[in-house]
Amino acid sequence: MKPIVLVHGFWVTPRSWENWIIHFESKGHQVVAPAYPGFEVEVEALNADPAPIAQVTVPQIIAHLEEVVRALPEPPIIIGHSAGGAFTQILLDHGYGAAGVALNSAPTEGVRVVPLSQVKSTFPVLKSPANRHKAVGLTFEQWKYAFTNTFTDEESRALYERYHIPAPGGIVWGGVLANFQPGHQDTWVDYQNDDRAPLLFVSGSEDHIMPPAVQKSNAEHYTSNTVTERREYGGYAHLLPAQQGWERIADEVLDWAVRQAG
Repeated sequence: MKPIVLVHGFWVTPRSWENWIIHFESKGHQVVAPAYPGFEVEVEALNADPAPIAQVTVPQIIAHLEEVVRALPEPPIIIGHSAGGAFTQILLDHGYGAAGVALNSAPTEGVRVVPLSQVKSTFPVLKSPANRHKAVGLTFEQWKYAFTNTFTDEESRALYERYHIPAPGGIVWGGVLANFQPGHQDTWVDYQNDDRAPLLFVSGSEDHIMPPAVQKSNAEHYTSNTVTERREYGGYAHLLPAQQGWERIADEVLDWAVRQAG
């Protein structure tokens, strides 16, 4: 059985993978869900003291994830959500992983599609350049719009209280500026890398913060002679790993990854 590495995104921690960890372990897989450097404490502790969030950088995150992957007995299946989807792409480009799945992925450098719902979702961070040096949280209303717009209010509130933490404003701003600065930035990948492992983009049709158009453009940037595919699931919001019916998606992406990792 291939090991599986689950990479979380922003505004959440590895706790957001709790159901997927149990699900994949029940199938016999070794599952690792690493936290970003400094995020190893619980959600409640990060909300009480978000200093580690404000300080983390993309190179630190990638270096830590590469260390986690190297420690495994064989190249794993890497599944990333949101910013974790972008980090999954970077790991694959760096030669790590047997196959990768990017769920509602943030874009890598060069993807210029910016739907209005994405602007609204990230506005709490982008409304002020001063947020580049801060950890920026979401109100419940902002969370519901960006993450759980297809969930009931009761479900949204429970997940907000269980999962939500602030996001690193510096990295969110860096993603916006990456396409306007010379040279390769932190989220650059080689779209022509023929040695990259197979990659699947998965989109939820109702995602506000990373709509399907973002993944479509990201996938189309890849011109390498290796597998790059895209699927869309109707009715799913950004917090797809916690939405009712997630088990079917988890099984289908795992089946795809196992076949591709062959």
